[in-house]
Amino acid sequence: MYKICLVEDEIDLSNLIKLYLEKEGYEVTQFTEGSKAIDNISSGFDLWILDIMLADDVSGYDVLKKIKEFNSNVPVIFTSARDKDIDKIIGLELGSDDYITKPFSTKELILRVNNLIKRVYKEKQENIIIYDEYKIDLDKRNVFVVDLEIKLTTLEFDLLNILISNMGKVYSREELLNLVWGEDYFGSDRAADDLIRRLRKKMPKLNINTVYGYGYRLS
Repeated sequence: MYKICLVEDEIDLSNLIKLYLEKEGYEVTQFTEGSKAIDNISSGFDLWILDIMLADDVSGYDVLKKIKEFNSNVPVIFTSARDKDIDKIIGLELGSDDYITKPFSTKELILRVNNLIKRVYKEKQENIIIYDEYKIDLDKRNVFVVDLEIKLTTLEFDLLNILISNMGKVYSREELLNLVWGEDYFGSDRAADDLIRRLRKKMPKLNINTVYGYGYRLS
């Protein structure tokens, strides 16, 4: 699930945009003040929707500069009630990826968001696997069933990644120990059994077959 930061001082408009974005499957965080947005730049947002005029004395331009200083690759859509070419030029020069003038259609904004996400994160989208009801993002290392995230530990996700990336391949317990824990692991091979049990419990629709006396495979 992609995370979007919406920085907009018009509360009603912000809530409307948030509603539409969430219907598209995005996770949305809202701010009305530029200073609050700057304080949360390191929160791992995948896209910013940023108004130029905000509720405090920090402008959208100031926020954009800080965003690009922190991560020059994260996409930003500028919005503004001022239909001036100079605003668009400044925004583009500072690193914004798109610009939309108010009043705008919420559907148009959603379309631009979807297109920008697809373009910027094309490679990441290719690493999303759908298995039964599960949506597995191998890059972001998260798993969702419908809109509910399944919380996996690092080891559980590592095991899932191995099995789902090599569907049908049989792994011995020793192979799984080496791949998940590393070759320096000296514990019992029953650790692999325990990890399989935990993964089955959290993701019961995974068809993990036990190959008796040897190991496991996902089919």
